[in-house]
Amino acid sequence: MRGSALKNNQNTLKILLDTSFILPTLGIDVGHKVQKALERLYQIRADIYYSRFSLLEASWLALRLQSRGVLNFGRFEEGLRSILESKRYMEAPIDASVFMEALKLWELGHKDIIDNILYATTILYDLKLLTIDETLKFFIERIGLKNTLIFPDALEKFA
Repeated sequence: MRGSALKNNQNTLKILLDTSFILPTLGIDVGHKVQKALERLYQIRADIYYSRFSLLEASWLALRLQSRGVLNFGRFEEGLRSILESKRYMEAPIDASVFMEALKLWELGHKDIIDNILYATTILYDLKLLTIDETLKFFIERIGLKNTLIFPDALEKFA
């Protein structure tokens, strides 16, 4: 199984952060619910993964914020360095099968390719996706796909 390729023992929760949970590290405020969930996540024993595609999505947002003059570019750079170099976050693997799964999800009707890549990664590498994305949740339920999503309130049970 691909998930076994990830460094981790069987009892450790493996969580891939949705882009919303990457943004605070980059200096972009997304609200109390996300911040509280991140604080909780750091209290529990979990391996935290990020996707470079979330960094791409965050960069698109940063460009919009910069065009409005509300991006702290230094903080954004510092956050990027933290994610990429600190060893606290691990990079989620990506291969051709992730893209093929993401494209299948697109064909099934979910038209957010970044979400599709993240979800496909969780399926193929036995991760949970920490998210606040209700649209993705409803899509997964409607199609009857494996639910790998974890919402902030559910972190309490992993204490």
